[in-house]
Amino acid sequence: MDDIDKTEYLAPGHRACAGCGATIAVRLALKALGKNTVAVSATGCLEVITTPYPETSWEIPWIHVAFENAPAVASGVEEALKAQGKEDTTVVVFGGDGGTSDIGLQSLSGAMERQQNIIYICYDNEAYMNTGIQRSSSTPFGASTTTTPAGKVSFGEDKPKKNMAMIMAAHGIPYVATACISHPQDLMKKVKKASEIKGPAYIHVLQPCATGWGYPDEKTVKLGKLAVDTHSWILYEIDHGKLNITVKPKEKIPVEEYLKVQKRFKHLKEEEIEIIQMFVDEQSRELGLLDEQE
Repeated sequence: MDDIDKTEYLAPGHRACAGCGATIAVRLALKALGKNTVAVSATGCLEVITTPYPETSWEIPWIHVAFENAPAVASGVEEALKAQGKEDTTVVVFGGDGGTSDIGLQSLSGAMERQQNIIYICYDNEAYMNTGIQRSSSTPFGASTTTTPAGKVSFGEDKPKKNMAMIMAAHGIPYVATACISHPQDLMKKVKKASEIKGPAYIHVLQPCATGWGYPDEKTVKLGKLAVDTHSWILYEIDHGKLNITVKPKEKIPVEEYLKVQKRFKHLKEEEIEIIQMFVDEQSRELGLLDEQE
């Protein structure tokens, strides 16, 4: 994208952890959307780090609401703007994985079913990081969290990660995509496309978290790239029902390379890593990133 907006709509000086992937995701998304945007945020890391009273990092209109109702509030904002004849203003929701796949799922499903003209962006760090690294339904299999700790009587998270993108696609909405902060142009293109499509759009962004995942904070982008290159996180879009892989890694790296650099997976045994590899390969085949023989 040669026409990247040089304006910063998320101001520096916020209180995010060093290497925070959420702020990278929001900064890129707002550059793609531009100034004529209203943002709604569910409670979560993003809200806490950007708006400690009486300060704010937001350079656009921004509304903070509860975990469970951000899409409903965004629906009201969209209807109010429509009544004022301001249908060219983009309404975007930012929610973490807890506020999206768990607490806010009912409200999100309703907004998608109603075909509200809003964009929902989930910034997914795969746990409730702001309140103490508790597991969410977006926590991947095998990960150790404070509520699924690895130890003598606990394996860590024993359930697979909820596939929110496909759940949203099942609503029949015009546009669904996955993205990662390690691939900024892919992310911004998808957000821009979402803004140009009439009707609801859902974008699920993987954003590594140094604090919760346990890696050096300068490695956030590297972790994102490893997620994509190992097929642990596949970048695709579903545009009016048509699925397209948007980033195809040149070489498939074993999933162990992604897991071993994160403290939350340090306890995994070889057979458990093999289970994760099998799951990753199965998902890659389902989406067409791997041939059936691979």
